[in-house]
Amino acid sequence: MTDSFTGHIAGLGTSSGVRIVAGVWAESPFGSFADVMVEDTAGHRTLLAPPQDVADFVASTYEFDEVRIEPVSVEVGDEWSVHTRSLQLRFTPGRRLWVSPFLGLVPSPMRRSATWARACNPIAGRLMPGVQTYGSAGGGRTEWYAARDVHRLIDARATWEGEELGALPPVTPAVRFGFASAPAEPTLTALTSYVRE
Repeated sequence: MTDSFTGHIAGLGTSSGVRIVAGVWAESPFGSFADVMVEDTAGHRTLLAPPQDVADFVASTYEFDEVRIEPVSVEVGDEWSVHTRSLQLRFTPGRRLWVSPFLGLVPSPMRRSATWARACNPIAGRLMPGVQTYGSAGGGRTEWYAARDVHRLIDARATWEGEELGALPPVTPAVRFGFASAPAEPTLTALTSYVRE
């Protein structure tokens, strides 16, 4: 069985050293939802997710030191906002990255296939440090990503547990939630994530 999650992932660093990965999913086995992964300067990894079944699935797919069940609200426009009890995040997508037109040239059936994602994996990592397109989802499962579009982030503001996190630098060091990090450059990526049992 293969589950698919279609939406967007935003990955960004902050000058405080806290790194954030936010997923905004329009279509999934759980309906539409959003979740946030936060890694602090000590390497502590926290998942913020809505109902327990979503949190359980995400926590079984990625690695965390803490899971918090929190509603995640999202507003999409020229500026995106993602808010929970612990985190308030606003970011502004800028121009498309150079790789985006090439992603659009890949036929949909090929882009969806695990074979294509596995073949692209070594190339993706060289072109965009931190990126992998194919790997383990834990528990003997496989996960792969099919990106459709990528935009650079040009501005972001965030608070974590009431503390301002500062300006928008690269996502360094790489986050350690799963087999892939977010790109080193802060980005918003439109994609489908596939998880196969």
